[in-house]
Amino acid sequence: QITTKNSIMALYQRVGKSLLLSPRSASSPIVTATSLARRARFLSTEAAATSASTTAKRKGFVEWYEGHLNARPVLTKAITGACLWGLGDVVAQVVPTLIQDEDGDDDTTKKEFKYDIPRTARAVTFGFVIHAPLSHLHFNLLEWMTVKGGFTGLSIPIFKTVMEQFVYWSWFSNSLYHGAMGAMQGKNLDEIQNRIKDVLWGTQVAQWKFWIPVQLLNFQFVPVRHQLNVVLLTSVVWTALLSAWYPPEEEAEGEDSEEKKD
Repeated sequence: QITTKNSIMALYQRVGKSLLLSPRSASSPIVTATSLARRARFLSTEAAATSASTTAKRKGFVEWYEGHLNARPVLTKAITGACLWGLGDVVAQVVPTLIQDEDGDDDTTKKEFKYDIPRTARAVTFGFVIHAPLSHLHFNLLEWMTVKGGFTGLSIPIFKTVMEQFVYWSWFSNSLYHGAMGAMQGKNLDEIQNRIKDVLWGTQVAQWKFWIPVQLLNFQFVPVRHQLNVVLLTSVVWTALLSAWYPPEEEAEGEDSEEKKD
C-alpha cells in the first residue's frame, strides 16, 4: 500500500508539473485543477485495481480449494489424497535409486532402474478410494469423541493422539495399507495375512516415531477440516518411507524366490 501511494504521488507531481508548465495552465487555473483531480482519481482507481488483482491471484488457489472443500469435502480430499500418495510413491522409487547411485560401487543400479507405473497406480488408487475417505470419517469421529468427553486445552491433542496411534486408527490403517497393496497385486487371503503379520509391528513402531509429534501439533493448532490435509501433505514423506521400506514388487519377488528354494 505504501508503494502504491508513493507511485500515485510521484505520478501526481509529474502531471501537475506538466500542466503548470503548459501555456494553458497559466490562463486556465480552474481547468488545471480539474485535470489534476481527474488524473488523481484515475491513477487511484488504477492502482487499487492492480492491488486487488495481485491479492486475488495470491488468494485465488486458496479460495478455490476452500470452496471445493466446503462444497465436496470427501471428493476434494480424495483427489488430494490420490495426488499426494502418488507423489509419495514417485519419491520412494526415485530417491533411493539416486542415493544408491551416489553411494554404490557399481553402475548396474542406474542402468537397470525402471520406473514402476503400476506401483504408483496402486498408491494413487489407495489414496483416492480408501485412505482419504476413511480418514475424513476418522477425524470427524475423533472430534465427536473429544466433544462428548468434554476435553479442553492440551488434553484435546493428547487424547486424539492416544486414540489415533494406540487404540484403533494406526493399527487399522497400516493393516489396510498392506492388505490393499497385496490385494491389488493379486495375492490371496493367506498371502495377505502373512504379509500383514510380517510387517505390521515394524510399521507401527516407525509410525509412532514419525506421526506422534506431527499429530500432537496438528491436533493442537489446525482446524478439524484441515487436519487431514496436513496429514496428506506430511504423508508425502511418510508414503515415501513406507514404500521404500516395504516395496510391493520386491516383496513379491522375495516370496517367489523363497518358494523356488523350497
